[in-house]
Amino acid sequence: MAGRIEDYALIGDMQTAALVCRDGTVDWLCLPRFDSHAIFAGLLGTEEHGFWRLGPAHAADTEPPTAARRTYRGDSLILESEWDTPRGTVRVTDFMPPRDGAPQLIRIVEGVTGRVPMRSALRMRFSYGRVVPWVHKHDGRTVAVAGPDSVWFDTSAETYGKSLTTYADFTVAPGDRIAFTISWEPSHKEPPALPEPEQSLEATETFWREWVEHCTYHGPYREAVIRSLITLKALTYAPTGGIVAAPTTSLPEDIGGVRNWDYRYTWLRDAAITLSSLLRTGYREEARAWREWLLRAVAGDPENLQIMYGIAGERELGEAELDWLPGYEDSAPVRVGNGAAHQLQLDVYGEVTEALHLAHMTGLARNDYASLLQLKLIRYLEDHWDEPDEGIWEVRGPRRHFVHSKVMAWVAVDRTIKLIESGDADGPLERWRELRDDIHRDVCEKGYDKERNTFTQSYGSKELDASLLLIPQMGFLPPDDKRVIGTIEAIQRELSTPDGFILRYPTEGEQEGVDGLPGDEGAFLACSFWMADDLAMIGRVDEARKLFEKLLSLRNDLGLLAEEWDPVRQRQVGNFPQAFSHVPLIDTALRLTASGAYGG
Repeated sequence: MAGRIEDYALIGDMQTAALVCRDGTVDWLCLPRFDSHAIFAGLLGTEEHGFWRLGPAHAADTEPPTAARRTYRGDSLILESEWDTPRGTVRVTDFMPPRDGAPQLIRIVEGVTGRVPMRSALRMRFSYGRVVPWVHKHDGRTVAVAGPDSVWFDTSAETYGKSLTTYADFTVAPGDRIAFTISWEPSHKEPPALPEPEQSLEATETFWREWVEHCTYHGPYREAVIRSLITLKALTYAPTGGIVAAPTTSLPEDIGGVRNWDYRYTWLRDAAITLSSLLRTGYREEARAWREWLLRAVAGDPENLQIMYGIAGERELGEAELDWLPGYEDSAPVRVGNGAAHQLQLDVYGEVTEALHLAHMTGLARNDYASLLQLKLIRYLEDHWDEPDEGIWEVRGPRRHFVHSKVMAWVAVDRTIKLIESGDADGPLERWRELRDDIHRDVCEKGYDKERNTFTQSYGSKELDASLLLIPQMGFLPPDDKRVIGTIEAIQRELSTPDGFILRYPTEGEQEGVDGLPGDEGAFLACSFWMADDLAMIGRVDEARKLFEKLLSLRNDLGLLAEEWDPVRQRQVGNFPQAFSHVPLIDTALRLTASGAYGG
């Protein structure tokens, strides 16, 4: 059985990523891209669906031992795991070098003390565990081939095959270093070059050290911010600048339930807020690359903005279920693709416009097409802002007039007005000022419950929604407005878990609620960070800091966060690691630092 979600570490090469468990097992890896078929899918099934375990040898009838210690080497994505055994201590270094040729996953075993018996067990299964490849030797190298894919396995250790698995048994003493590498190549091409593990390790460390040096944040939460920035960089598809929401699919929001989605795509919302965090911490090149990705993705049909695209800008992301995989802890179905791609979510226009506005304000070189795109988006909103939509949470129930969607439509118009006022674009200024006022008035009249002094999830609804916490952050109303304070306090009362974290909205238990799905979900981590932000904005800075530091304590030992926190099971749930959790972590750290609201 796969480990707990928080038991995993992330390694990656900015084109794909692997998850490595505490026991030294790689249970998830898609090659050659984030959204390719997995060759290790044990995370969503069993060992029969592919894995690669490397660690101290153990008896067949016992569980593999877990590492006593693990850490990332400095500010990098190089994972170091150490096992203390009765015979000595051993270290395994796992990493994926930034790609220059074939994608590689490299694992270096190093003896620290004593003489430690080790085992590598490699079971490759293509097409998400469904296809057993043809494994054979080629010029002394082991290669697995199935259809269009080939994976090459290189090591100086002696290997043998048994039960459709490739093994290596060996012993390491102090100073010994034995490397293992898998490389992917299209099966019709020549073999990839022989790996050079030690040189690749040095180059990978240099890459991350130089990248982190560009960070402009030096406040008290630097460790958490840097780890989050590295994670966001790892989720960026380097060839195009697209940013995936997470490197995984179908890790459940509700263990044993059906809330299992594929997050290996670029949500405009997630990518836009990621861009915001990168810009405010000094990473302009990533922002420029994302803006170029956006312009390519929406080219030809900007009025019909999709909420998500493939990492190269693909529009068709058809959803399917993989019925041969039982799912993480029997959370079925396992889904690939995402049927929400063609939903109407009006808030996306606001997030994209806000990101383009911030890029403009921070001095990113002007792009005339970006300004033209912004104007086209507003012309679309003029005719459609007052329609119901599926909203930020991609509900699969009926469309509604979601308050957050209307607020973000206001943001889109407001930021475009500012662009025109700056002289960098031309547009019907007075007409759009009237539109901005109309949207604002509509929200305040129809989305606000005077009796309870709170904004509501949608027009005519009594339900609350944590996305309302963004009202002051987006400048729709000032933080000291009584309606803002009332909304914050209402969400604290009605959407808080017993330990103080924030739910997105009521899910109605076993009944199908607003999202059209059965079951519950955990506390949504982004919403909890938004609450900390709002508390700081309304002057409750000590309370904000305490909540923020409580959220930091939910990170795993490597500083990583999934999408949600299960307050009953006390564990992370949802796809992992999640950009939409790490971005607001950065934002809240910046706000608390600016306000001086931190301890020590």
